[in-house]
Amino acid sequence: MIVMNDFKKEYGFLKQQIDKAVLGVIGSEWYILGKEVEEFEKEFTKYVGTKYCVGVANGLEALQISLMALGIGQGDEVITVANTAVATVLAVTNIGATPVFVDVDEYYLMDVAQIEKKITSKTKAILPVHLFGQMADLGKIMGIAREHNLKVVEDACQAHGASQNGRKAGSNGDLGCFSFYPTKNLGAYGDGGAITTNSKTLYEKCKMLRNYGQKNRYEHDEKGLNSRLDEVQAAILKVKLPNLDGFINKRNQIAKLYIKNLKEVSQIKLPMIKHNNNVHSFHLFVIQAEERDSLANFLRENEVLTLVHYPIPIHKQKCYLELNKLKLIKTEFFSKNILSLPIHPFMEVKDVNKVSNLIKDYYKNYV
Repeated sequence: MIVMNDFKKEYGFLKQQIDKAVLGVIGSEWYILGKEVEEFEKEFTKYVGTKYCVGVANGLEALQISLMALGIGQGDEVITVANTAVATVLAVTNIGATPVFVDVDEYYLMDVAQIEKKITSKTKAILPVHLFGQMADLGKIMGIAREHNLKVVEDACQAHGASQNGRKAGSNGDLGCFSFYPTKNLGAYGDGGAITTNSKTLYEKCKMLRNYGQKNRYEHDEKGLNSRLDEVQAAILKVKLPNLDGFINKRNQIAKLYIKNLKEVSQIKLPMIKHNNNVHSFHLFVIQAEERDSLANFLRENEVLTLVHYPIPIHKQKCYLELNKLKLIKTEFFSKNILSLPIHPFMEVKDVNKVSNLIKDYYKNYV
């Protein structure tokens, strides 16, 4: 079976280091907000290229805490997109703010040409999502934000290691947010997340908010959350971080092979890749496919697993009935046609060729 992520092979590759790190935490008798979290925060700060990092419990709370730290709440509006994991929008609505959606471009990223049309007196921030491993146009987004005195929170949960004009995802906006869900380019063995920033004020605010809003123990200056990166997960992430760029290089090699193998298949559209100082980290390899669901079933029958990211856009979800009438043409079109193919650092050339040949066979003989 060719899987989307091969955790067994990854663990085997890092087993000795992982086991030592985990046992070290257990033996330390310090399990919450200790040296492992502090050291990982410092190392991740260096990797991303910011001054500060705050480890939190997951990507949703990284986003929510970031918005809270900016003072955004009831009655405020946040401009974002609907082709994303629901966590992006839950972070907005959980604090009482209103999500305002713009459609996406051919890269599946926020269409910057639509942003200014959505800005009102209630708009407080722009929340672009760096999707599938590729970054939104932050140069233009930051320019719009400065012109209208808005904050920018980067959802970099799918873009660990991606960069634009020499700056990594999570280092451009007022705050950057990461998830370390196991399937991410940098994944924990459970939940985890982080916030990056160059602002000491926002850093200190986020540190309080992740830990019940307390600056000193039992002294609560803010109404915060219980959202702390676990010591065990921090230790695991410390082991995995030095391997991240190598794993991203492998993902790019796999992507290039997919593109070479599938470029002549007229029934699919390959992912568009931004060049000119953009580095795609290929968290996912996403195609548009005719007869998408049939193709996915055919691949599964031939022991290849695929996924759809995401089959129902946020504005069409039942939990957001008030947004269901909204029309986002490209977002809705993509949700019906995109398919994520397996891509991970331990995928072999023969696996990529098998997936490619099956896709060719499907369109040649069954459509």
